[in-house]
Amino acid sequence: MIQFFPNAQTFVLFKIGPLTFDIRWYAVLIMTGALLAYFLSRKEMKESRYVSMDFYDSLFIYTLWVGVMGARLWYCVFYNFSYYFSKPFEIIRIWDGGLAIQGGIVFGALFAYWYTRRQHYPFMKFVDMILPNVMLAQAIGRWGNFVNKECHGGEVAESYFNGILSFLKEGMLINGHYYEPLFFYESMLCLLGWYLIHFVLRKHQNKRGDLAYAYLMWYGVIRFFIEGRRTDSLYLGNLKMAQVTSVLFVIIGLLGYLGFFNRYLKKEKPTLMFDFDGTLVDTSKAIQEGYRALFEKYSDVSLFTEEVKQKVLGPALKDLFPIYFPGLDYDMLYEDYHKRQFEVAPVLNQPMPNAVEVLKQLHEEGYHIGVISTRTNDGIIDVSKPFGLDEYFDDICGLTDVKNLKPDPEGIINMIEKNGWNKECVMIGDSMMDIGCGKNYGAFTVAYVNNPNRVEELSAAANRSIKDLKDLLPILQEDIAYTWNEK
Repeated sequence: MIQFFPNAQTFVLFKIGPLTFDIRWYAVLIMTGALLAYFLSRKEMKESRYVSMDFYDSLFIYTLWVGVMGARLWYCVFYNFSYYFSKPFEIIRIWDGGLAIQGGIVFGALFAYWYTRRQHYPFMKFVDMILPNVMLAQAIGRWGNFVNKECHGGEVAESYFNGILSFLKEGMLINGHYYEPLFFYESMLCLLGWYLIHFVLRKHQNKRGDLAYAYLMWYGVIRFFIEGRRTDSLYLGNLKMAQVTSVLFVIIGLLGYLGFFNRYLKKEKPTLMFDFDGTLVDTSKAIQEGYRALFEKYSDVSLFTEEVKQKVLGPALKDLFPIYFPGLDYDMLYEDYHKRQFEVAPVLNQPMPNAVEVLKQLHEEGYHIGVISTRTNDGIIDVSKPFGLDEYFDDICGLTDVKNLKPDPEGIINMIEKNGWNKECVMIGDSMMDIGCGKNYGAFTVAYVNNPNRVEELSAAANRSIKDLKDLLPILQEDIAYTWNEK
């Protein structure tokens, strides 16, 4: 038999023979808040693009369970340690009540730190997206305290509830006395904090971690003062544990917001993905000469105009051959094109200014360097080897390594997954195809603008634009989130 709303605390009651199961309003409200935080955070994860939704779903489920267990253990330790120590099986009787949200935050955060680092995701990026939404979940979950007639202050007169608090009056009548509705004040302050952090501070975020640290400060302050008026607190000796934890939250949040931890916490370097042609090596003249030879042999060289010369720089041969040489055999065209390029390469190909020096420095500083190109791997090595560039490549993704070429992010994803590199990525390239590839992955994009005709287009599309590869170095020293939306 199923019975809805059998009493004020119970949402639904199941009776199966002699067995009885129930779902409390407290649990319903907590899960409602958790799911709302999940969907809001998931939306932000999608916007950042490089986060796998499967990973996020796993992170949410595992962290939720660890958080609930942490909240329960926190309660048991600081409510009546000797009782639960002597009766350990009572600890699992979570249905009897007893969760401490601060314990859930601490244990959940520790697990999330371990799990994100294990999967090569940046922990602070995740807490910036998730913690403010946890505050919204707390605002909803606090109404479970109203249902359970807990989280209240001392006795107050009946007149206390006249006016806007009148709807709380009946619920705050406990054993013939009225009590101050502290749960309500905390719920409203959590809601206000979520709004200010999510909609105001987020627009002016200066560095990674700002939103998480703001959460700790805001919640720490309101919980400290709310806890000072509660009559059902958990204690550490003569101290209210929630107040002790709140002070720590505020201290950690303030120091973090001021950048104190940056000098102690080693930030994992983002993965660097470079386009090849036009970014590391100036192959434009050799590419154009290869096409010119094909136009001369198979078409009309007069059709190889200045406009066409620009269009052949970037796209894959397999995409352009059918346009300019329809019906002709690809392998035949490729053989003639490659032969002519090979002949002129020693004279026409040159490394881009400062390319060798920049790659060498990045390699020495410990960055993982990948190259993603529409050339074949052999073609990349053949062109880069004379200049010593290939010594600094950690991996290459060429034409035959993927099913989908740029701007599809398949090449970036494959290299990062194969090598276990940091999933935060900076994509550096000289074309809209490169910038699109980075953005489709969720990478921070840097446009290398070496063509005066592309300045406006590339600068508008990328996170940053540079005119010299050495200008990439100071960008990598900035304390920013290396994702396409920068937040």
